[in-house]
Amino acid sequence: MSRIVVRLEIRGRVQGVGYRWWARGEARRLQLDGWVRNRREGWVELVAAGPAAVVAGLIEACRRGPPSAEVASIERFDAHDDGLAGFEERPTV
Repeated sequence: MSRIVVRLEIRGRVQGVGYRWWARGEARRLQLDGWVRNRREGWVELVAAGPAAVVAGLIEACRRGPPSAEVASIERFDAHDDGLAGFEERPTV
């Protein structure tokens, strides 16, 4: 199965609602590699690597997010696979 890597820009009420913690848990449950972090501009950035169908499943889950989040939009970009292993939460930039 081929591995894809995507970068997501997730906007809406996604900071201060446990979104990063939730996304990390979803990605780990799906056994994807990558990371998630807050952006100072008020949105969440997420990079996910894995089988295309599994990454698509994470994107759909991210559209819903945790119960207290309100996702307004998700922009998807292709990303470079730099050997990501595991899924982590990164500091805000």
